[in-house]
Amino acid sequence: MDTTQAFWWFIFIKDQLLLKKKNGTYTIPCGKKPPIIDETTVVYNIATLDGYPCQTFAITDSPENNEQYVMVGLRESYIHIPHEQFAIAGKARQILHFNCHTRFCAVCGNPTAQITPIFRQCPACKEEYYPPIAIAILALVRKGDSVLLVHAHNFKGNFHSLVAGFLETGETLEECVQREILEETGLKVKNVVYFGNQPWPFPSGLMVGFIADYESGEITLQTDELSHGAFYTKDTLPELPGKISLARKMIDWWIENNVCNQ
Repeated sequence: MDTTQAFWWFIFIKDQLLLKKKNGTYTIPCGKKPPIIDETTVVYNIATLDGYPCQTFAITDSPENNEQYVMVGLRESYIHIPHEQFAIAGKARQILHFNCHTRFCAVCGNPTAQITPIFRQCPACKEEYYPPIAIAILALVRKGDSVLLVHAHNFKGNFHSLVAGFLETGETLEECVQREILEETGLKVKNVVYFGNQPWPFPSGLMVGFIADYESGEITLQTDELSHGAFYTKDTLPELPGKISLARKMIDWWIENNVCNQ
C-alpha cells in the first residue's frame, strides 16, 4: 500500500459505512492510512474523487476511537455525506458484495482469483465472474390528474411508492412494466416511456423508471406483496419514499409537471 498518497477510505462492516465526524457533520475518511486495517484485509481501488484515489475494504470490528468515527447504514449515509461520496460508497458496497459471494467457482468449486475489483476467474476451469446486476423497474402510472401509489408489506414505514418489480428472462423493460402493473394491481397501461435509472446498491441492483398512462381495469391488489394501493391527486398524497430513491424523484417530477392526461 502506498503510504505517501492520500486516499478516500470507504470502509464497511456488512452494510454499515464508516464515517468521520467533522465539525458537526460527517465525511468519508481521507488520509494516507485508513483508520483501521489488518494484514489480511483485501483492499480494492475503485475510483477517483477530487484527485484522490478511492479504496474500499471490509472489516469485522468498529474502530476503537468512537469519538472520531461512527458506523452508519449505507442508506442512511445519503443524508450525511455529499452525493459524490454516496455514489462511490454504493459502488464500493457492490464490489465488496460481489467479491465476498464469488470466492469459489460455481462450476467446479475451486477458489477463484481476483483479476480486477470487478472480475474474478477460476484458475482451474477458467470460468469468469463479473458483478451481477439485478434490474428492476419502477412504474409511475397516471390516470387523469392522479397517480398510482402502493404500499408493500416489506416497506419499512407507512410510505407509499411506485409499482416495482424485477426484469424476467426474455422480456423487454417495457414488457416488464406492463406485466408487473397487471400482476400487482390488475391494471393495464399504455404509452410506456423511459424516465431514468439509478444504481441501487442494496445489495446490487439497477432501478429503471418508466412513466405510463392508465388504460383499463380496476385495482385488484396482489395481496401477498401489497397491502394497499390507490390513485392519489396532488392534494391527497400519502407519505412518500425518501429522496434517496428514484421513485421519489419520479413522484416529485409528476407533482411539478402534473398535467391531466385524459
